[in-house]
Amino acid sequence: MTIDNRFSRRGFLAALAASAGTLAGCTTGPLRRRPAPTPGIVQRPVGPPSEAELQVMYGPVEDGGYLIPAVPYQQIDPQFYRQRVYDPTGEAPGTVVVDTPSRLLYVVEPGGTAMRYGVGIGREGFAWQGDGVIHWRQAWPHWKPPNEMVARQPSLAKYSIENGGMPPGLDNPLGARALYIFQNGEDTLYRLHGNPEWQSIGKAVSSGCVRLLNQDVIDLYARVPAKARIVVWQ
Repeated sequence: MTIDNRFSRRGFLAALAASAGTLAGCTTGPLRRRPAPTPGIVQRPVGPPSEAELQVMYGPVEDGGYLIPAVPYQQIDPQFYRQRVYDPTGEAPGTVVVDTPSRLLYVVEPGGTAMRYGVGIGREGFAWQGDGVIHWRQAWPHWKPPNEMVARQPSLAKYSIENGGMPPGLDNPLGARALYIFQNGEDTLYRLHGNPEWQSIGKAVSSGCVRLLNQDVIDLYARVPAKARIVVWQ
């Protein structure tokens, strides 16, 4: 969804007059100073995406040498589509907020809006909450399950930290992007990450992390600044 910049009629005419004056000064005489045109109001469309926008947002994407398949978004609850909304969090612009009970993630924007994404969250007993920092980010990351997970699922031993993890790819559980959450300078082992399983959006299925559609996590990755604050509600 794009930001729609519109000039008022008055601002447009002022800009046109200023442009004409500049060209005349270059050819017939000294440049005359004119007032700058009034900046247009930046309008951020708020509301659900159109069908045409959904087809683009969740269509196939070539990224990093991988072809991410289209998402059958028609089979996902529309409340979980990526969309701009009026900010319900009250947090400062640039903050990431995960509303765990609602299965929604927000990136707060200036001007009272936020970009919202549907997410899958951790199963009860594995979820994390609190206030942290997105310490670093990675495109097409390796997946290194923590030792505790390997102990619960021995079949994952070949992807352990000691063995270097699972290489990037479409089957990697972290998907196309991963954002790593730290608290008090320590890794929480909690991630915002992509996800090849679109069926998990809106559900509690993962082992403690927040998962997004791969198309959405690519968009999120481009919006979230380094060292962004993250708040997770329970």
